[in-house]
Amino acid sequence: MPHQLQVAKDFGWEGCDKPSFNWATFLERKDVEIARLSGIYVRNLANAGAELLHGRAELRDAHTVELIGKNQKVTADKILIAVGGWPWIPEFPGSEHVITSNEAFHLPELPKRIMVVGGGYIAVEFAGIFNGLGAQTTLLYRGANILRGFDDDVRSHLADEMEKRGIKIILGCHHQKIEKTDAGLVSHLESGLVETNDVVLFATGRGAKVEGLGLDKAGVKLNDQGAIQVDDFSRTNVENIWAVGDVTNRINLTPVAIREAAAFAETVFRNNPTKYDHADVPSAVFSQPPVGVVGLTEAQARHAYGKVDIYKSVFRPLKAAFHGGADQVLMKLVVDGETQKLLGCHIVGDEGPEIIQMAAVAIKMGVTKQQWDSTTALHPTAAEELVTMREKYLPPELGVS
Repeated sequence: MPHQLQVAKDFGWEGCDKPSFNWATFLERKDVEIARLSGIYVRNLANAGAELLHGRAELRDAHTVELIGKNQKVTADKILIAVGGWPWIPEFPGSEHVITSNEAFHLPELPKRIMVVGGGYIAVEFAGIFNGLGAQTTLLYRGANILRGFDDDVRSHLADEMEKRGIKIILGCHHQKIEKTDAGLVSHLESGLVETNDVVLFATGRGAKVEGLGLDKAGVKLNDQGAIQVDDFSRTNVENIWAVGDVTNRINLTPVAIREAAAFAETVFRNNPTKYDHADVPSAVFSQPPVGVVGLTEAQARHAYGKVDIYKSVFRPLKAAFHGGADQVLMKLVVDGETQKLLGCHIVGDEGPEIIQMAAVAIKMGVTKQQWDSTTALHPTAAEELVTMREKYLPPELGVS
């Protein structure tokens, strides 16, 4: 929001100098909205004829579930496990003082200084949130760059843009210990750096929430990542037990879990064996600026296809150029050099997630670069750059920038 207010001021709007943010109001509205959504889900289940049992469930065998503390057991012919994941915190001296994303929106007040630890989408999103709300924000990650698994250009471009917006990024480093003092939480890093913050938020990964489910009693196997092992139809090694969503650690996105569950229902209850296709799933990182991607990264495409054509553009959108802003957008296309089929699309910039949804439709349908380019550009938009990139990108070492 401070960034947006500055842009508004540059466009001529006045009275934007002293904005204030009410953390308590935000938390209240968040709770109201979550309650509203939960109420809708409960009503939909009730209207569908589902019986809801509230409590922690544990398998006793392949057909029996016990509600812990309620002395109640339920038997079922078929069982679906969809319990999701849970944040993971490494153990080190002082780790008991940190919070996770679970507690971030339950803090009694907005911290003035916060360190977010991690390099994945949850870490960069929370760094952007707290920085945007006015907190002095540091992002600490042990790796060489943020967003491991994303395209390398996306990773470096986003890091640069985040730093432009005031987020301090420390890479290749991790905690030795945290001390709780009157001045705040003092982070001692293995590099020798020492930094004091009001809150340290660890977003260092989420694991499948398999503890306490009684999977061993039912004979359900885990894979080498500690998630429930399933086949292409989401079936476990136990004939009558299935699992979907983050607890299987395939693609950990809410829409994917929903589609996996829909495929399960088609297979099991409608006698229509259905596999969910995990290829070309669009995803977004709601960072500052946001990221939208679908398909293969450049590295993945080169490994799988060998000959790959790259089209890339880094530019100031018209809005930023108008007011002299420094924001830059990255757009990148990855194309099969032989068939000219579009293999991946990567966007870093405002509205990137909105744009990528439509790009995902085209890529899922197998669009070629020639078909993509035949689309008329919509001017003036940032998205028009996607269909006007005609020159293949060659790295500077090959003589073309």
